[in-house]
Order: sequence, then C-alpha cells, then structure tokens
Amino acid sequence: MPSLAGFAWRRLGPLAAASIAGGLALDGLGRLAHGPLLSAAAAAAGLGALWLWRPAAGRAGGPAPADVGGWLQRLETLEARFQALEPSAPAMAGSADPSPARSQRQLELTDLRRQLKRPGLHLAVVGHPPQDTAWREQLARALRGPEPLTLHWARPLPASSACWAWPEPFASCDALLYCLSTPLLAADLRWLEALPEGQPLWLLLKADGVEPLAAGPPQLAAGPPEDASAGAALLAQLGLATPPPLLCWRQPSDLPTALQSLARICAREAPRLRRQRQIRSLESLHSRWQADLERLRRGHFQALQQRTQWLVAAGVVAAPLPSLDLLVLAVANGLMVKEMARLWDCPWSAEQLRAVAVELARASLTLGVVEWSSQALAGAVKWHGATWLLGSAVQALSAAYLTRVVGRAMADSLARSVGVAEPDLERLRREAPLLVARAAERERIDWPAFLRQSQRWLGEQARPGQAIRQSSQHLA
Repeated sequence: MPSLAGFAWRRLGPLAAASIAGGLALDGLGRLAHGPLLSAAAAAAGLGALWLWRPAAGRAGGPAPADVGGWLQRLETLEARFQALEPSAPAMAGSADPSPARSQRQLELTDLRRQLKRPGLHLAVVGHPPQDTAWREQLARALRGPEPLTLHWARPLPASSACWAWPEPFASCDALLYCLSTPLLAADLRWLEALPEGQPLWLLLKADGVEPLAAGPPQLAAGPPEDASAGAALLAQLGLATPPPLLCWRQPSDLPTALQSLARICAREAPRLRRQRQIRSLESLHSRWQADLERLRRGHFQALQQRTQWLVAAGVVAAPLPSLDLLVLAVANGLMVKEMARLWDCPWSAEQLRAVAVELARASLTLGVVEWSSQALAGAVKWHGATWLLGSAVQALSAAYLTRVVGRAMADSLARSVGVAEPDLERLRREAPLLVARAAERERIDWPAFLRQSQRWLGEQARPGQAIRQSSQHLA
C-alpha cells in the first residue's frame, strides 16, 4: 500500500515545484525592475502558473429547458449569477433592502409564476375592434366553449412607437385576434411584425369582397375572382413569414360563422396553447435576463481587461520575450482567462480554455494585430517625454493592445458558448479569424482611450527612474 508521504508528494509535489520555480522567477524579475506594477504583474503570473497545475473539474452544463420546470430552474440559476456579480446593496447602503434591480427581477419572476398557474385560456382582442358593447358580447358568445375563456380588450394601438413592443397582458396571452379593416394601415403592419415569435395569431377583417379563410395554412376560399384577389392582396401586404388565418365578417350576425374555426381550436387545443404560452413567456424572460447579465459581465470584464493589459506590458518591460504570443498566452491562460471563465460560469477545463486562447491568439497574430499596433504606437511613444527610460515601450504597449484584442475575442467566444459543456475547437478554428477581426475593429474604435491610458502607464513607469536620478544628484 502506498505510504502517506508518497500520496502527499503526488498530490502536493507539482504545486510545490511550481511555487519554488515561480519564486525564483519572480525574484529575478523583481531585481530587474522596481515598482508596484511589476510586483503585481509577477504576482499575477505566479497565480496563473499555480492555476495551470490545478486539476480540471468537470461540471454539468445545466438542465435542459424542455419544460416549464427546466426553464424555471434556468431562471433561478441566472438570479444566482446576478447575486454573485452585482454589488451587495445592503453592505453598501447599510440597509436590509435588496438592490432595485434584484427587487425588479423578483417581481418579474413572481408575476411569471402567477401567470403560469392561471386557469383557462386568455385571448387578446386588439387592433380596431368595434366599440359597440353588443358586438363584443356577440363575439364572446361565438367563442364560448368548454374551456374557461378570458378576453383582453385593447384600446386602439398607437400609430407610432419608439420600440414597437407589445405591452402586457397582450404579449402573454394564449392567442391574439387582430381586428382589421380596409385599407390596411402602416401601423397595423408594424404591430403585426413586432408580434412575439410563436404567438398564435388570427386576423378578423371587416371588409366587403373578401371571403373567410379556414384555420390552418391560409387558403383563399372559393368565390368570385374579386374576393380571392382582395384576400390575396391583403396577405401580400402583410408580408408575414407564415400568413395567419383570415376570418371575415360583414354584419354582426356573421360573427358566429366567421369565428367557428377559432372556437373549435380553443375548445380542442387548449392544453397545447397554454403550454406554448408558458414556454414562450419563460423564454422571453430568460432572454431579457440573459442580456442584462451579459451587460453586467462585460462591465466586470472591462475592469479585468484594463488591469491585465498593464500587467502584460510591465512583464514585457521587465523581461522582453522574442515573441509576443508566448507572453499573451501565458497571461491569458493564467489570470485573465480563469477570471473570465468565472464571470461566464464556463464549465470548461483548464486545458480546454488554454486551447481556445491559443486559437484566438494565433488568429490575432495572423491578422497582423501586433504589426498594426506597433506601427500606430511608434509615433505616440515618441511624443512622450519620459519614454527614453523604457527601451521596449512600443513592444510593451503592443503586448497590452494584443491582450485587449485576445481578451475581447475570448469574451465573445465565452458569451456564445454559455451552457456548452465543451468547446468545439474545429468550429473555433474556422470562426477565430472573424471573432478576432470583430474584436480588433471594436478596439480600434476605442484607440484614443487606449492611448490616454498608455500615457498614464508610461508616466507611472517613469517615476521610479526620476526618483532614482534625483536621489543620485542629492548624494553628489
């Protein structure tokens, strides 16, 4: 049986070896340069080296949101991620109340849970329905069936809107009956185009010369040629990907016949319509929360990106390497990529993250990010009066800029891979040039801000040298 000492050495030996090697390397770097920034860079590099020795821990990618329970579990997981990334409101304000954003999410989730449990069917009647009470009562009687039915009547929709988003409760109804009249208005077309994806839609048209259309795939009913032509013209004007069923009426007494197909569907397919509405509402809330979480992650990433780029630049100044890709990959596989994996809750192992970073860095070098940044920075560095202290200033700033590009491309890759158990390296190799090109283009837009940050960093690096020179003059 293996001894306890042998077991401990197998478990802790690599970590001890990495610590000793890292300590020797950090001591040498510390002698080459002075200043807190280099110390921080060395410490970050040491942490990254230790992390690379950590055994990979696999983790499940989360529940498959195939049903209501799965989607609710995913929403609860997102709420936990928000709590981990958002600043603690009670700690900051000294109160026991949650943050406004968290309170809003809790309210949205509570409302959604209540909506998921509501009985019967809910049908929204929108567009331009007649305001006559008798007409509305007749429509309700025509749709009455064995399933409890709640009608949500809308006022005339506005002719213009800033976002063209359907308000509640219409967006969360099981189906929507849009009342139209000829000629078709442009606002009606915009509202129909903004309809939530997957929401069942029927058109109730009051017009002469158009025959009713049956439910299902719309087919023009047999009738006079002008009737078929008018119905086809209306559907062509809508231009929807899936033309909805068209129900027509001329007199109030026509409503029972016009709505007969819709009444049959409400009676026969009520469970399916309810389930579709539940999944649609869950998907919509999850999509909004996912977008909010991504913005929060990007805010944390920007701070991490700026901190890491100057650690990389300080490392290049202390010990310039023959190729920038080795330096960037070392840092990316250490501190920055580990923190990014935590931000995006990525279950990939250290080896998988390192492989993704390698592909993105190779694409960056292939696309000439280093050459472009070096040429662009050469003139800017000359203008800075203290750069004579830094013989490798251009190389350091180019390494910092390359770190920005690789980091942003890595962030885009992680954002696209949320919930994926492992990376598809073959697909990544094909898409890496496009990811890097987009990241480089966005970073070029922010080039003036990077130059301002570079000037501040160069000034910080020059201060230790100025202090030494002043001390020498004082001693002389």
